[in-house]
Amino acid sequence: MIITKNNIKPILAIETSNELCSVCIYFSENNFFSTEILLKNSHSEKLFGLIDFLISQAKIELKDLECIAVSSGPGSFTGLRIGIAAAKGLALGASLPIVLVPTFDAAAFQVSSFLPNDVSYVITSKVNNDDLYFSKYGTTGNGFENIIPLEIIPNIELEVKSENCIIYGNVKYDYVRRILTLPNAEFIARWVNKYGKDLITYNYDFLEPNYFKNFIVKERKK
Repeated sequence: MIITKNNIKPILAIETSNELCSVCIYFSENNFFSTEILLKNSHSEKLFGLIDFLISQAKIELKDLECIAVSSGPGSFTGLRIGIAAAKGLALGASLPIVLVPTFDAAAFQVSSFLPNDVSYVITSKVNNDDLYFSKYGTTGNGFENIIPLEIIPNIELEVKSENCIIYGNVKYDYVRRILTLPNAEFIARWVNKYGKDLITYNYDFLEPNYFKNFIVKERKK
């Protein structure tokens, strides 16, 4: 069993909120195992295989983990449910706690790791053909700050609301120059390590994805 010289228990982090299926076993910023697949609708098929692979590479067992961290949304309805269901199943079997990680905050933390201080940027992703999830952040000496809380906006408002900001996300418009799938599982774990230790819980029954938007089934016109 490998737990590191300082007996640090690792975090198992899972990210399935969008097309990226990403897993990380995280001991520290300089000591982690990660792998990911960018393939639409692959989460249910690939997730447990990625987890098993990293467990074997890290030479640990599930019981050796400190906790399981999983992206909580907003994001893909199906992807979020797969990730959180997997985390619950693994945690229940190994008597481990879970941390739900706000997806956009983890993405902002990842972006802040490579931008200089005092830079404003936007995290965005598609809700549907007409709307976007939107939140504005800024880099600070210690990470990031949330300038505009998460909201849903019409597509046509993005350019105006993002004026003088770098835009990061999975939307494709002429004025968007940073098309990235964020976050990855490494930064799910890093967010927990820095911000989320107070959110660790064994109360699995009440852990649900943050869809942020009520999903309405539209009747198909005949």
